[in-house]
Amino acid sequence: MKSSPTIDLASGLMLLALAAVWGGSFFFAAVALEEVPPLTVTLHRVIWAVPALFVYVLYKGVAIPTSMRVWGAYLVMGALNNAIPFSLIFWGQTTIESGLASILNGTTAVFGAVVAGVLLVDEPLIPRKIVGALFGVFGVAVIMGLDALTNLDPRNLAQLAILAAALSYAFAGVWGKIKLAGIAPEMNALGMLIGSTVLMIPIAIWSDGLPNLNLSGGVWASLLAVAVLSTAVAYLLYFSILARAGSANLMLVTLLIPPFAIGLGVLFLGEQLGLEAWIGFGLIAIGLMITDGRILSKITGKQ
Repeated sequence: MKSSPTIDLASGLMLLALAAVWGGSFFFAAVALEEVPPLTVTLHRVIWAVPALFVYVLYKGVAIPTSMRVWGAYLVMGALNNAIPFSLIFWGQTTIESGLASILNGTTAVFGAVVAGVLLVDEPLIPRKIVGALFGVFGVAVIMGLDALTNLDPRNLAQLAILAAALSYAFAGVWGKIKLAGIAPEMNALGMLIGSTVLMIPIAIWSDGLPNLNLSGGVWASLLAVAVLSTAVAYLLYFSILARAGSANLMLVTLLIPPFAIGLGVLFLGEQLGLEAWIGFGLIAIGLMITDGRILSKITGKQ
């Protein structure tokens, strides 16, 4: 059996950098939400990331597709991977802590394995993935508590919104594999961000009105940071790690994001998470490691 690519020092540092900028997105969003509505934060995140990635695509000499089929696929990808999950996460963050949002977002990899197992022939839903998903569900149940089944208060609804965002990311992964295979990854990132920008301009204006540009310096810095660092730079890091270390190693970033998000929330936002959040994070992390399978293989001695 072909072994998975290993993580060298450069890949490891890039993985930490990716976790930092993605973990930082929850912090930047929390600051921006003090003055900007959630859907408009989403619009800012995607619209300012487009020129940064466009310059990079031009610099790399990547071909820009002309097929309407491809751009239609980018529109769907932009909805599933940007517009829907960003909006749900930012709306959820108006009620729950940024660190807790990042923990719940950690279910993305587990959801991704299950959705791919159901929809993709070459990624079957093997028992290991089912067990990993169950651990993820248990982790979410611990975080939300049993009262979530009977009492859908705003906090519970916010947590469900983050889970729905994670599920949307999972479907995006399948869509991208089916519809965008063979296209340069940098172009796919740019294309889906253009697609999500096209979607979010009318939606944000309809919901929140024309964006208010008279914002404080801190909010503007956070909006630009979430767009350039946590979106444009993050995607470039993502694809670089994917090429160097493979998708299995890249999935480890899911475990590294919450510590960055929680740390920033504690240091700068005064957030505190309860014991149930930490236990839930532990269960979700175990579920991810079972889904990944490599630690289990080392314990059992089976590949």
